[in-house]
Amino acid sequence: MDFYIGLLQVIGVHTLLGLSAWCVLHTGQVSLAQGGFFAIGAYVAGMLTAMVGWPLAWALPTAALFAGCIAIAIGFPALRVKGLMLVVATTAFAEIVRLVFFNLKWQVQTPNGMVGPDGGLGFGGIRYFPANAWSGLEILSLIWSVVAAVMLFLWLLDRSRIGTLWRAVGEDEVAAQSAGINLTAAKVSAFGIGGAIAGL
Repeated sequence: MDFYIGLLQVIGVHTLLGLSAWCVLHTGQVSLAQGGFFAIGAYVAGMLTAMVGWPLAWALPTAALFAGCIAIAIGFPALRVKGLMLVVATTAFAEIVRLVFFNLKWQVQTPNGMVGPDGGLGFGGIRYFPANAWSGLEILSLIWSVVAAVMLFLWLLDRSRIGTLWRAVGEDEVAAQSAGINLTAAKVSAFGIGGAIAGL
């Protein structure tokens, strides 16, 4: 049973990554940077909970906000290119993030021993869920509750003015621009929201 619970947890996490990529795809762009935003969110949330002692309810939104801000900062230069060049640019960003975290060593002493990023060994010592007596089923419920909330948010967003702008840009950039739509704002907003979702 534990195997299937763990499998459903992984599926839920990857569903969030897929939803984050959908935001960018909605504007007609292809981004491979979602893994980088996912890593940024994971490390920020891990540092805040394991090293600083924040509760999960504060750490997750903060990590998502941080990843979203990075996505916006990356989005402005990256979205000046399109097609294959955008794929290359976003892949390069994801690889830079991987190399930064692979070489990041910053550990602090806690009552449970040394905790924090340890280069190529990863981020060891994160015991938030066991320390707070969370069962596998409770973790699964949390993940899929977040997935459901994100899906509802994106469903409402798709039916809002922002969703209409995204669709217009994705279908025909020239027509959208001639209609007065700011292409950069539409694309960067999709990039930022997608990055925030990946950072969850």
